[in-house]
Amino acid sequence: MSDIHQTHDGVVKRLKRAHGHLHKIISMIEEDRPCTEVAQQLQAVESAVRKAKQTFIRDHIDHCLEDQLKEGPAATAVLADFKQIAKYL
Repeated sequence: MSDIHQTHDGVVKRLKRAHGHLHKIISMIEEDRPCTEVAQQLQAVESAVRKAKQTFIRDHIDHCLEDQLKEGPAATAVLADFKQIAKYL
């Protein structure tokens, strides 16, 4: 990974943990565990994925868009990229 994307390793680790946790939740459902326990674990996975997404998008804004501005492209192109990525916040 490039130096520009310093947060990507952390995002990947967070998503891998969420992925493993999601498999455990599936097992909980198949084992007919209490719904409140399953819901709590689903909330934890959702929160982890949301934080990973926010970190990923902020990294893009802080580095990629900033670098594009330094390179001197038309501001409208950078603004269009920002609007595109901001949809996912």
